[in-house]
Amino acid sequence: MKLRGERQCTDCGTRWSYYETGEITCPECGSVRSVGVGDHAEHTDSPVELDLQPAIEQVDTEPLGTVAETAADQARQYLHRAGFVDAGRLKPFGDTYLVAAELRRVGATLSRAMRVDDDEELYLLSLLRGGADGERPPPAEVPDSLRAERGLAVAAAVDAYVSDLRRVQEDPERPVAEVLSAVRDRRKRIEALDGDVEPEEAERIVRAVRDLSAYLREGDETALVRAGDRFEGS
Repeated sequence: MKLRGERQCTDCGTRWSYYETGEITCPECGSVRSVGVGDHAEHTDSPVELDLQPAIEQVDTEPLGTVAETAADQARQYLHRAGFVDAGRLKPFGDTYLVAAELRRVGATLSRAMRVDDDEELYLLSLLRGGADGERPPPAEVPDSLRAERGLAVAAAVDAYVSDLRRVQEDPERPVAEVLSAVRDRRKRIEALDGDVEPEEAERIVRAVRDLSAYLREGDETALVRAGDRFEGS
């Protein structure tokens, strides 16, 4: 949505950046009476961090199912607020959002499982460690039993990113539109298969979207060509 970049308290006159705080409450006097000032710009992001510490702290004291449920809940809270357009500027397609999207699904699956294999437990712990550092496990480490969760997480994250991308690229040039069309087709295929695709296939879409993002944010024409090439022969 389009929002004004600043707010001004009608009680004490303090101004602050809504883009930075995401709050209408005055940081100086605590009043909730404020008005938007300045220009409007597309803005979907909120100041939020992926806080996995509650789940990490449970690893040595609680059953794995409890850890998984906590991780899924923390990821869900993050995804509810995170976005990719900051004051009209497209943000990168980073690993943190992808980790959260995957943790939401992996955590939900393992919290309901009657039995969790060692490789599934190790993968959940890897997601937790990586999420704290903004890193994802590579496709080769995804257990076969969880590859559907990986696929659906990628599809959902890509859908969210492209949706925000279109807020700032309402009429994309033809090469961009062609990549977006290819991304959409692959995303829909993953969804139709309930995420059950090779992790490397899902990762190809992530790389293509990142290349496209680099072009739109930085004017990197090589990245645009590379984005299109990701789907050659596939």
